[in-house]
Amino acid sequence: MSGQFEATVEIDRPVAEVFAYLADGRNDPQFSPRVQEITRTPDGPTGVGTVFRSTVKDAGMKTGREFRITGFEPQRLVRWTEQSKNLVTAEGGYDFEALPGDRTRVRIFNTLEGHGLGKLLVGLALSAARKDAPDFGRRIKAAVEAS
Repeated sequence: MSGQFEATVEIDRPVAEVFAYLADGRNDPQFSPRVQEITRTPDGPTGVGTVFRSTVKDAGMKTGREFRITGFEPQRLVRWTEQSKNLVTAEGGYDFEALPGDRTRVRIFNTLEGHGLGKLLVGLALSAARKDAPDFGRRIKAAVEAS
């Protein structure tokens, strides 16, 4: 079983600035309280093939996550695929749209998929993610605007 959640948010910053901030996954702990730590490999700018490894805390449990950037078009989109072998994995991305007045619209989305026992858990994970999606968007907006 799998399913998607998404959020759209308008940020009071130019698209180049918003893209640069969100393309650097090392900023994730600033708006995602579940991300405990995160690293990027290789060193240097993010692009297709960049891998982000993180430790996240979900439902009181810590797990390791590994995401590979699979799509990268500056100021347009970022796509990722989880390569971890967790019970529930994610694939998703950001879409960026420049708006008048140096503002940016960002669409955030993830498709969650359950594996093994995770097929029983993915529904709960999706429900929680969908409920949090608007707040997640607001946390991204606040983090980018404060950077």
